[in-house]
Amino acid sequence: MFTSVRDDLRTTLDEIRAAGLHKPERVIGTPQSATVAVTAGGRPGEVLNFCANNYLGLADHPEVIAAAHEALDRWGYGMASVRFICGTQEVHKKLEARLSSFLGQEDTILYSSCFDANGGVFETLLGPEDAVISDALNHASIIDGIRLSKARRFRYANRDMADLEQQLKEATEGGARRKLVVTDGVFSMDGYVAPLGEICDLAERYDAMVMVDDSHAVGFVGPGGRGTPELHGVMDRVDIITGTLGKALGGASGGYVAARAEIVALLRQRSRPYLFSNTLAPVIAAASLKVLDLLESAGDLRERLRANTELFRTRMTAEGFDVLPGDHAIAPVMIGDASEAGRMAELLLERGVYVIGFSYPVVPQGQARIRVQLSAAHSSDDVNRAVDAFVDARAALRN
Repeated sequence: MFTSVRDDLRTTLDEIRAAGLHKPERVIGTPQSATVAVTAGGRPGEVLNFCANNYLGLADHPEVIAAAHEALDRWGYGMASVRFICGTQEVHKKLEARLSSFLGQEDTILYSSCFDANGGVFETLLGPEDAVISDALNHASIIDGIRLSKARRFRYANRDMADLEQQLKEATEGGARRKLVVTDGVFSMDGYVAPLGEICDLAERYDAMVMVDDSHAVGFVGPGGRGTPELHGVMDRVDIITGTLGKALGGASGGYVAARAEIVALLRQRSRPYLFSNTLAPVIAAASLKVLDLLESAGDLRERLRANTELFRTRMTAEGFDVLPGDHAIAPVMIGDASEAGRMAELLLERGVYVIGFSYPVVPQGQARIRVQLSAAHSSDDVNRAVDAFVDARAALRN
């Protein structure tokens, strides 16, 4: 049976490569940092890393590593269980309480990833008589989570408040019992920030709840790094915040839902990814607590990230590159053609800058790009070297 299937799969893979959409995986032989060593799949040796979600540079921070070592000795390697059986330790409850306090929510529940967190919310809270209204550019985990629910689905154009209001009207007129507006706090392929103030205004007008996936914001967006709700002054108006421990908060893995107490209580009873997945490893929970400690005095890291972002965006624009507007550390350099974006990324790697070309289906057809992600771990020299490499690679691409 598999012989015919194998031929079909090989044909599909060949088509992906021919279209310039193949996504190779490069192997690095060092800890995640501003500089990494590529050992396979690209130019060997040390390269500047501008494609990680390591926004605050904490993935290899010595205090985080020390906390992880201590946690291994105290709590062990893994729980070999789910939370409600015998998978809950003090360190998990402590992290949930700290996240709740940090994010200004009543309670928090941990998941093995934010993908699982988003996958476990909608089915638990919403039924056929309810409605979910989702931004068109929301993360794949939100889209998949919505598909798992039986709620009526409405979609509004990216950050388009007139369209959001129209969808809320239709959901209300359709007799929806519960309505939930869901958006990314920061859209990962564009670096655009959701207008949460206006979203909350509309949600309140139509008696809807608001959910924000703030994975690309918590830790460094907002005056205290509490994400887009803090940035827009709506921390008390957002009902559900999902996020990850795998980006600015240390870069390991794990996710969470921080929300109203009753929402979290129901998720503990009925959320399938929570009930049927192993507990977050205690070493990650303990290291994440140390990250939250560091965030209390991370103003210098956030300022360094802001300065690096401004420098990169300013210089790239001056050099004539098409960088999507904004001030987020995600700085997409628009290329257009998928094959050209992939080739540009290869040329940059040859010049010592590790970035990735993104193309369909990750982004729309014809909107291929190189998503550059700045970090507080980068120096200004690193940023300038990256821009110089872009200029040189563009010249090589045109020849």
